[in-house]
Amino acid sequence: MTKPEVAIRIIWFVWWVSWLAAAAWSDRAVKRPPRRSQIVYRLLAAGGAILLFGLYQHDIRAERLLWQSPISFSWLTAAIVCLGLLFTWWARIHLGRLWSSSVGRKADHRVVDTGPYAIVRHPIYTGISVASFATAAMRGTALAWLGAGVMTLGWYVKARMEEEFLREELGAEAYGAYAQRVPMLVPLLRRSKILRG
Repeated sequence: MTKPEVAIRIIWFVWWVSWLAAAAWSDRAVKRPPRRSQIVYRLLAAGGAILLFGLYQHDIRAERLLWQSPISFSWLTAAIVCLGLLFTWWARIHLGRLWSSSVGRKADHRVVDTGPYAIVRHPIYTGISVASFATAAMRGTALAWLGAGVMTLGWYVKARMEEEFLREELGAEAYGAYAQRVPMLVPLLRRSKILRG
């Protein structure tokens, strides 16, 4: 394993542990959609992570490499992973106690449209997706790219579910106006109906 690959795994691990540790820093949800409706995105995210990180095997040489990343490119991807995951933390800190690991509504829930939420409606999923694709680029395998794609699909499914739920709970007008102004996952793609939802 190269030093950049070790660095990327450490960055992801630190992010994951800190993310779990901060779970206590949020209010309880007063309403959630049924748990069974959240199974699909959870399976996609978990399956994508297994493919992305090669958790099914220990030797990357056993995978078919699409390319061998030069060391400078690998360090660049490590920096992009770090930036993507820092973007998720900016979003989570900005949400404060409104953050939740699953789809739900808090007692004082409102549309948050400032900070990273003025750039995209789901900055946490955007940051994780950026970090995932940077990881896949460094690994250079078809399975890693497939994993990043499957994870991103999981976040897209969850984002769509959240938006339907929040439109019902917070009002179609309030959330609809926000959705008209701010793209769903990719900054600057305001006109794309698929990405805006």
